Amino acid sequence: MATNWNGTLPEAAQEYLKDRRLDEVECIISDLPGIARGKAVPAKKFMRQDSFHLPDSIFYQTITGGWGEAAGDEGFIEKDMILRPDMSTATAAPWTGDWTLQVIHDAFDRNGEPVPFSPRNVLKRVVKMYRDKGWEPVVAPEMEFFLVARNIDPAQEIRPMMGRSGRPAAARQAYSMTAVDEFGPVIDDIYDFAEAQGFEIDGITQEGGAGQLEINLLHGDPVKLADEVFYFKRLIREAALRHDCYATFMAKPIADEPGSAMHIHHSILDIETGNNIFSGPQGGETDAFFHFIAGLQNHMPSALAVMAPYVNSYRRYVKDHAAPINLEWARDNRTTGIRIPLSSPEARRVENRLAGMDCNPYLCIAASLACGYLGLLEEKRPDKQFKGDAYDGAEDVPRVLGEALDLFEEATGLHEVLGADFARVYSIVKRAEYDEFLQVISPWEREHLLLNV
Repeated sequence: MATNWNGTLPEAAQEYLKDRRLDEVECIISDLPGIARGKAVPAKKFMRQDSFHLPDSIFYQTITGGWGEAAGDEGFIEKDMILRPDMSTATAAPWTGDWTLQVIHDAFDRNGEPVPFSPRNVLKRVVKMYRDKGWEPVVAPEMEFFLVARNIDPAQEIRPMMGRSGRPAAARQAYSMTAVDEFGPVIDDIYDFAEAQGFEIDGITQEGGAGQLEINLLHGDPVKLADEVFYFKRLIREAALRHDCYATFMAKPIADEPGSAMHIHHSILDIETGNNIFSGPQGGETDAFFHFIAGLQNHMPSALAVMAPYVNSYRRYVKDHAAPINLEWARDNRTTGIRIPLSSPEARRVENRLAGMDCNPYLCIAASLACGYLGLLEEKRPDKQFKGDAYDGAEDVPRVLGEALDLFEEATGLHEVLGADFARVYSIVKRAEYDEFLQVISPWEREHLLLNV
């Protein structure tokens, strides 16, 4: 391994390879669902190449392996993209049998332009729009997921995993340290893998569902944090498999349990001063703070198809089940879709509680920031702060994917921020998935309609 090449690696990757020979590099990129696509190449070959090719059709593929007719005027010719490594993302794959690094790549077309429907490029586009206005967006994602028993038969219901005690994971034990201890071996591996990859976990807690955990990440650059969530999903799945269970990021895997969210905390810094634009000189809330909230209220219904991308996503929005049913905002109130956590003026932030953990982290963070960006430009005021239990308020969140896609397809202002080509491709692929789902006859229909209608 060339010494100068090794010197460009992040510190954690260098430490991982210290006194070891690198065997393989996984060259990866996120597709629309957030699945890692790419190639594994011998380390010596990776050192000699500055790019590799994949067909652009990876962005037209549905979650089931089907295809959306999104290729455009040239037709479905599967032309090659040029994928270039971002070496700042190089990190260990510590669950592999040999010494392997993962490196996230960015996608460019044959003219060197960013491929507009590559999720990481979509997020980079939105972040650049903020920076062009003199703003630096900062985010902090919270990841919720379930550890469940192995499930190899889709006809069977998903069940909680067996804990260390030999009993199934118990529900309604939020913040219980005893419950966290039940998953101790899995959590130990999550910590070990995260340390090897150079990721800092802000905390792990037991959530309200049976076998449901939450991992908080430190706030920072949106692209870097989206990279970490992208990596973490794989890391957590690998840790679970070592202990005869699955990690699932489905929004609603178990019918009577709460769903899993990816809450996103946002703050915006002034690039020149480094000050949080949500707080004034005396620590008070600024116009920008309220404009950002209004942007979320006004545009998130149209963006929900990105933040809640599957039919299962909408099963999470159930009254009194720890997920919002509307876009009310309030201070220190977890029943609202938009929450203002307790904080100092310097750390004042806005939390989006609508996004599901089944999202693509790049696209979800991009969509959430896009809503806030439009709010900052439009300079509108939000609705009056909600008082009390927002579950008593009216529901104003789309209840099915088809309705959410209708709103997304009409949102030309949102398309201008995310990119028109991305909006076109995303809509076509999601419509293809939705149409495929509508052809499936569910057990509920067979049970209640077969002989009764």
